[in-house]
Amino acid sequence: MAASLIQPLTITGVSQYSSDLQSILTRAVQLASLPAQQLQNQQTDLGQEQTLASSLSSAVANIATDMGTLADLGSSKGLVASSTDSSLVSATATGATAPASYTISNITSVASAASESSLQSYSSTQAVSANGSLQLNIGTQQIPISLGSGKNNLQGLSDAINASGAPVTATVLTTSSGDYLSVSADNPGATTLSLVDDPGGANTQLLTSSNQGADSVFQFDGVNVDTPSTSINNLVPGITFSINGTTTGSQTVGISLSSDSSKITSALQSLVTDFNALQTQVSAQTGSNGGLLTGNSIIGETRQAMLSLVSYYNPSGSIHSLSDLGISVDQNGQMSLDSTTLSSLSNSQINDAFTFLGSATTGLGALQSQFTQISDPLTGTIQAQQAQFTATNQRLTDQISTITDRVNVMQTNLASQLEAADAAIAGLESQEGVLTSSIQALQYSTYGQQILSSQGL
Repeated sequence: MAASLIQPLTITGVSQYSSDLQSILTRAVQLASLPAQQLQNQQTDLGQEQTLASSLSSAVANIATDMGTLADLGSSKGLVASSTDSSLVSATATGATAPASYTISNITSVASAASESSLQSYSSTQAVSANGSLQLNIGTQQIPISLGSGKNNLQGLSDAINASGAPVTATVLTTSSGDYLSVSADNPGATTLSLVDDPGGANTQLLTSSNQGADSVFQFDGVNVDTPSTSINNLVPGITFSINGTTTGSQTVGISLSSDSSKITSALQSLVTDFNALQTQVSAQTGSNGGLLTGNSIIGETRQAMLSLVSYYNPSGSIHSLSDLGISVDQNGQMSLDSTTLSSLSNSQINDAFTFLGSATTGLGALQSQFTQISDPLTGTIQAQQAQFTATNQRLTDQISTITDRVNVMQTNLASQLEAADAAIAGLESQEGVLTSSIQALQYSTYGQQILSSQGL
C-alpha cells in the first residue's frame, strides 16, 4: 500500500484535543494517499499479468518444440539405424532420408592411438638428454623440444612435451624398477610416434616402437576402407558408424535404416500433453469470467495458432489431418490420442504420415513458425507485450513516487499547523483555568461571606 511508503508523523500534543488533531492528520494522509494506492493496485495486477504472460510463453514454446520434433520426423522419415551385432559395429542415423541397408565385413583392425614408453627407466635427477635438445615426431610433424637449465630430467621432459602443443600427452610412470616416460597420441590412427635425443648429432631414439597406433580396416559393401578413426560419418550421408571390434572368418554385420512409426506416437503424445496444458491456460483467460489477460492480443494470437494446428488439412496422400493419426479434440478443446490408430496403418500409410508431418517449411511442421513467433524470447509477441508491461510498471512507479513525495510534504506542513493549533488551544486552556480560578475566588470572597453571615455564622 502507498501508506507504507509514507512515514507517519505523530503530533506532540499538550491540549486535551491533541488526539483529535492526530486523527485529522491521519485521515488527511489516508485520503491524499488514495491515488497512490490505486496505482499500486494497478501494479499488482500488472505483475500478475506478467506472470501469466510468462507462463503462456513457456506453454507456447513447448508446442513450438513439439512441432519442430514432428517436422524433423517428417524430414527424416523417422529413420533409425540398427545393427545385427552392435558389439562389432553400431550405427546412428544423423539425417538420412531414405531406407537402406549395408554390409560390413572383414574388420581386421579397430583404430587405436599410438602409445610408447621410454626404452629405459630414469631416476628423478638423472639427465635424459645429452645436450637438452630433442625432437618429437608424430606423423609428419617434427616438434623441437628444448630442456632448459634444471629441466634435463624425466619430469622436465614430460612437462616440455605437454607444453609444446603437440597432439600427444606425456606422463611419468612410477614403477618398482624406476620411472619411465609414457607418450600417447591424442587421436587414434596409425602414425609414427618417436622421440630422439640430439637430432642433429647422435640422433638417439628414446621411445619404444611397439604400439604405433592403428586404423580401422574393413570392407563396406565389398569396398575396402582404411580410416584412422572408430567413428566414421563420411561413408554414407546421414549415418555414422562406430567400429567396435574385429570379425572372424566370413562374419558380417548388417546395418539397416528403416522408419520407426513409434517415434510419431511418442511425438504426438508430447504434442497432446502440451496442447492441453496450453488450452487450459488460454481458457482461463477467455470469456466473461476470464483472468487479467482476457482481451489481450496475445491470447487471440495464441488461439488462432492452436486453431490452425487442429484444423490443418493436407489433401494429398492417405493422411489428411491429425484425426487420421488418432488425435481428437473434445468440446472443451482438450486433445486425446488413440495410439491404436497409428499402429493399424499400413506401410504406405506410415510413409504418407511422415509426408503429412512435412518439414520446417512444409506440411504440418511448417505451422511451427506460428508458435515460434509468439514465444520467441527476443522477437516474439509475448516478449513485446512483456516490454510494454515493464514500461507501464515503471511509469506507475514514477507516478507513485511523485504522489508519495507530495503527501509527505503535505503531512509535514499539516502536522506543523496542527501542532501550532494544539499549542494555541493549550494556551487558551491555561488561560481558561486561570480565569475559572479567579472567578471562583471572587465568588467566594464576595458571596461566600454574605451567605455565612446570613446563616448567623
